[in-house]
Amino acid sequence: MKWAVLSDIHGNLEAFTAVLDCLSKEDVDRVAFLGDVVGYGANPNECIDLLKDVADMMVAGNHDYGAVGLTDTSNFNPAARAAINWTAKELSTTNRNFLSGFHLISIRDDITFVHSTPYNPQNWDYLSYRDDLTMNFNSFQTRICFIGHSHIPVVFKKDKKGKISYSRVPTIRLEDEARYIIDVGSVGQPRDGIPDAAFGIYDAKEYVFTLKRFPYDIGTAQKKIIKAGLPERLAARIAIGR
Repeated sequence: MKWAVLSDIHGNLEAFTAVLDCLSKEDVDRVAFLGDVVGYGANPNECIDLLKDVADMMVAGNHDYGAVGLTDTSNFNPAARAAINWTAKELSTTNRNFLSGFHLISIRDDITFVHSTPYNPQNWDYLSYRDDLTMNFNSFQTRICFIGHSHIPVVFKKDKKGKISYSRVPTIRLEDEARYIIDVGSVGQPRDGIPDAAFGIYDAKEYVFTLKRFPYDIGTAQKKIIKAGLPERLAARIAIGR
């Protein structure tokens, strides 16, 4: 079984279609989506419609829930809040109902899928290498937990002795008796200094995870953001991956 794992599309149709073009050349069996199909970008409905066609498993992100009134957005930064308010007005009734049906967490084939963290996913916390990840590793029983939310790809490993470490290498072979939390980064708004769209491929037969990067038409995505009247900062940041 080979999974494609995508997260944080954020209404960026150009990035999403580029990733789907890349996936058409990959031999994947299933597509998992880790949340935030909307927010920031100018094509929320189009991205949702594409997601419906390709994803086998989906969970909610904070922007998905925010756009349909299922989570508090008062703590969003001003640009993010402006974008989510705009998105809420743009969503079709069908797509609003679709987002409202997302769950926070899903478990398939010894894999946990969640947007933010396996521990209290409704709080939308971020994980970093500075954190004590023990509580999060104790919050799921599967071998792997895939997450998004931070827009920064990283692999956290807990070895058989309980030691937790992290890595940002693009390809990793999972070790026997170790457990993993893997952030697959962002399709539509990377924040690790690389503007190319990011997503993951997990080969469950070979126990190998690979982070993929794919360029897309950033200029068109930026023009759409500006034309929609969304904050210019949202257009500027996708060009620098920050």
